[in-house]
Amino acid sequence: MMSDHPPPQEVSGTRLRLRLVRPDDSDYIHSLRVDPSYNTYLSTVNGTAEDQRRWIEAYKAREAAGSEYYYVIERRDDRRPCGVLRLYEIKHDQFTWGSWILDANKPPKAALESALLSFGIGFGPLGKSVARIDVRQDNRHATAFYRRFGMQETGRDDLNVYFSYSSAQYRADRERHLVVVEGRT
Repeated sequence: MMSDHPPPQEVSGTRLRLRLVRPDDSDYIHSLRVDPSYNTYLSTVNGTAEDQRRWIEAYKAREAAGSEYYYVIERRDDRRPCGVLRLYEIKHDQFTWGSWILDANKPPKAALESALLSFGIGFGPLGKSVARIDVRQDNRHATAFYRRFGMQETGRDDLNVYFSYSSAQYRADRERHLVVVEGRT
């Protein structure tokens, strides 16, 4: 469902920049998806970097239709990739936030900053009022982060814990999170 205001091609923060994924990101994304350090809580990938490229090329049609946005997270200091995230299942007043991976090249506060920047896209240009998040129950680190960030648990099943995060909560939390990201006191 196309938004009246498509998201920016890129958005920059204090230490990070998010930019829409390109087919030439396939080697990097594939390397994240097959690395046991990062893929513990992700769906299994059996394909090659070329398969990842084809997936990105197909994804670009979903991006053009406004149903999904996949971002590469880069360091602002040297534009080196340090992660990925997606806004998908975009419909009515909500979107799903996920496919979030940060690698060892991330700068300090990257988790908080990448979440702030990406929710800013969903609640800003996309104009949605609720983000949905699901995380594997065993992923205690992410679950704890989501709770600290201000997300509300909405349910669970045998595999996942489900959270929601509202635009109103984002607006209430944003300045407090920016203080941390920017190192202000």
